[in-house]
Amino acid sequence: MKIILLQEVKGKGVEGDVIDVADGFANNYLLPQKMAVKATAGNLKQLEQRRHIIEKREADRTAAAAEMKSKLDGLRLTIDARVGEGGQLFGSVTSQMIVDALREQAGIEVDRRLVEVHKAIKTVGEHHAVVSLHGDAKADLVLLVGDAEAVVEETAEEAAAEPQGATEVAEESTEAEVSGEDSADDNESAE
Repeated sequence: MKIILLQEVKGKGVEGDVIDVADGFANNYLLPQKMAVKATAGNLKQLEQRRHIIEKREADRTAAAAEMKSKLDGLRLTIDARVGEGGQLFGSVTSQMIVDALREQAGIEVDRRLVEVHKAIKTVGEHHAVVSLHGDAKADLVLLVGDAEAVVEETAEEAAAEPQGATEVAEESTEAEVSGEDSADDNESAE
C-alpha cells in the first residue's frame, strides 16, 4: 500500500515521504496511530502544497539536533549502581538511568527511547552510549559506572568524621570559657 508519512517512522522515512509498505503494517499500525495517510490523489496534491512547511520543519529539527549533539557529544556522566563481588552490577544500567543522569548532572531532557546501549552494561567502569537525535545526528556519551554503596559509605564516613572534629572544637572552646570564668573568679576574690 502506498502511504504518505505524517511523521518520522524509524527505518521507513521522515514526514512527507511517499513510501510503499505492507498492507497489514499500514492498516494495523501506521494509519490507526495517525502516523500516515493513504496516498490518494487528493492527499498527494495536499502534500505538494505543504511541502515548503515540511521542509522548514525538517530544517529546524536538523538544526536543533546539531545543537543538542554539540552539548551531548563526549559528555561524561556518573551512574551509581549497586555492585556485587568482582565489580558485577545487580541488574544492568538502563536507558532510563542514563536519561535520569543526563537530567540531574547536565540539565538536559532526552527521551529514553533515543538512548542506545549496544551491549548491556553490567560491570563497573567506563562505558559508552549513543543518543540518536534526528536523522544521522548521534551523540556519544561516556558513562562512568560506580558503586552507589561505596559512595554512600564514603559520605557517611566523612559525615561521621566531621562531628568528631566539631566536638573537639566545642570541647576546647568550653574549656577556654571555664578557665576564663575561673580567672575572673580569682580576680574578684583577690580584690
